Amino acid sequence: MLTRRHFLGALSGLAGAGLLSVPVSALDFIDFTGSELAGLEASGAPYVINFHASWCPTCAAQQRVLDALQAESAAYAGITILRVDWDTYGNSELARNLAIPRRSTLVLMRGTSELGRLVAETRKAEIAALLDLGAR
Repeated sequence: MLTRRHFLGALSGLAGAGLLSVPVSALDFIDFTGSELAGLEASGAPYVINFHASWCPTCAAQQRVLDALQAESAAYAGITILRVDWDTYGNSELARNLAIPRRSTLVLMRGTSELGRLVAETRKAEIAALLDLGAR
């Protein structure tokens, strides 16, 4: 008889042997520390600046949507997400220059040009539409 313990043990054995693959993340996340922005600007590729806070429920909802989108489609694979901790950088020069009103703000950029932004938006269709502007 196959018990739950046997089943989980078999799964861990498959994973340990490399026979069970875990999907690679389509979206690339980088935590902002101050030096990453210049490289993203120079790359010419689209990127999202995500102003978030670990305690923010709206930010968590946005993260779940981003995770779902990455799991569903590789179309967003080239879009880097630069996560900016609101508690650390909410009053930073970056936040002031972009006129960020609050945490849970997503700003799509290419170079130094803003392509679009969402503030406190958690609807999947709206976040996908923002990412689609960069995937063109």
